Amino acid sequence: MLKTVIPRQSKHPYISVNPKISQGSPVISGTRVRVIDIAIEYDRLGLTPDQIIDAHPHLTLEAVHDALSYYYENQAMFDEEIRQRKENIKKLSKKFPSKRKTYLG
Repeated sequence: MLKTVIPRQSKHPYISVNPKISQGSPVISGTRVRVIDIAIEYDRLGLTPDQIIDAHPHLTLEAVHDALSYYYENQAMFDEEIRQRKENIKKLSKKFPSKRKTYLG
């Protein structure tokens, strides 16, 4: 009897993590597009996957959906990173006020 061997597939075949790429942040494989950036575009900016592809024509729809799946499986970690980034931006804006706002009043 012949036995069929099914290769084991990665849960997220389009996502990779490499400490040498984007400081180890999960990215879409073969690119420097971070999962967190796709998540922000989708979840915070309200872009559809098709609109994300329009903005990043080198990506595939499958890769964008895999990035979103990875984000939702690790949402707490990503949301904490987003929160910390917002906090850092607030601190920096207080330390270095906008010259444009000062000039325009």
